[in-house]
Amino acid sequence: MRAFLDYLLSYLRNSSRPAFLITVFFIASLVTVNYTLGIEHRILTAGPWYLVYGGFFLFYSVVIVLAWGVQRQPVFQPRMLMLLALAPLFFAAKMVHWDLSPLLPAAPPWNRYWLIILQLPAKWLLLCFLLFVCWKTGLLEGDGLRGSVGLTTKNFSAQPYFLLLLLLIPVVALASTQPDFLRVYPKVKNIAFINGYASPVWPWKAGYELSYGLDFLTIELFFRGLLVIGLVRYAGERAILPMAAFYCTIHFGKPLGECITSFFGGLALGVLAYRTRSILGGLIVHLGLAWMMEIGGWLGHYRFG
Repeated sequence: MRAFLDYLLSYLRNSSRPAFLITVFFIASLVTVNYTLGIEHRILTAGPWYLVYGGFFLFYSVVIVLAWGVQRQPVFQPRMLMLLALAPLFFAAKMVHWDLSPLLPAAPPWNRYWLIILQLPAKWLLLCFLLFVCWKTGLLEGDGLRGSVGLTTKNFSAQPYFLLLLLLIPVVALASTQPDFLRVYPKVKNIAFINGYASPVWPWKAGYELSYGLDFLTIELFFRGLLVIGLVRYAGERAILPMAAFYCTIHFGKPLGECITSFFGGLALGVLAYRTRSILGGLIVHLGLAWMMEIGGWLGHYRFG
């Protein structure tokens, strides 16, 4: 835990204070507009999938350009620009609903269940393909593909991250009493329509939770693996703040408190990834917190629902 604090304090001392304050103001403005006018909701309801894709691509591109533009002495090299251009292309695709129904021969309601369950693994595979292409073409470098995106156990200790999860339990417990939190969690309620069709139902719900958990591997690989560790050789620690800004915007559909804290959480996980060159610690925290929130949502509905 002491190392965490040392990393964060060192980053805050070395980073540009004007860049930090401008980025915080920029993100605060976006959060205000989103929770007033509904940026994400308007994009999601824009119409056909290609309009939704285009809307998210444009929005994420603007966020990346502005977040990088305010950094102190930004370094823009051709390969770095290519990686930054790929970022909104991928995440816009992730935000679009993939209609896999023609590939699913199951009858209702199981075709709907598998459509939900397979969405996130399919998007994880797309990211793996993207990272592999970036590595093969030299856009990413490191000790093999795994090392280039932080999937390494070298000098890694998991104990501090589990300790951090223990410290987050009271925060989740408090959030589990809030109506806006309970409107979203537990996510497993998205497959409540299979209740009565399976006995026992828990294996099917466990399958949903595994698919949901895999999404956090996608998130860590993309934000901390690609946008921090992958950009270190081009921009060093200057990659952290723009990543945190982008990361905050993907939480625009979440409760307001979760969206606000995602910026600072993303910043902390970015610093850890930068200093350790590993995303495994962030994955432990992120995945553990996600499943804790699932449990908190279930208990909250049981107690207050």
